[in-house]
Amino acid sequence: SIMMAISLNNLVLFDFSENSRSERWQVVNDGVMGGLSQATFKVSENGTALFTGRVSLENNGGFSSVRYNIGKTNVKGFTTLALYLKGDGKKYQVRIRENSDDYFSYITTFQTSGNWENIEIPLKEMFPSFRGRKLDLPNYKGNTMDEMTFLIGNKKAESFSLELQKAFLK
Repeated sequence: SIMMAISLNNLVLFDFSENSRSERWQVVNDGVMGGLSQATFKVSENGTALFTGRVSLENNGGFSSVRYNIGKTNVKGFTTLALYLKGDGKKYQVRIRENSDDYFSYITTFQTSGNWENIEIPLKEMFPSFRGRKLDLPNYKGNTMDEMTFLIGNKKAESFSLELQKAFLK
């Protein structure tokens, strides 16, 4: 298990301005279904990480994502996921898995502005979803967290750019 820095009752999930750990991140595109979307994930010189690429709808594709292996972490008592990032004005999903081998994720969509911003997501609003379908299960209860994914899949072919600096629970 990973020791995480807890400060002021916050649990830091990642912070590229302090520690990159890029080996914990993996790009996962629609190639798993035969699609042609492409993306890269690179830690930058200035304490951020850049997830960029192009979503293609060809061959039943349509999404690109980057997955972060947090390691099984007890997150009881936290209510909010706080993200500090800079998007491109497009919509993205953030997904959480309680266990990396669960077949479904808890997801929510957020809109980016094109500027650096703080985005706060109530954990209890994250709903269970599998392959784009909402499941008839309870929303995220915030007990454990093993994996976090950022995904773009807006049902259109488009280029994208999402720059990440930090995520923490509060």
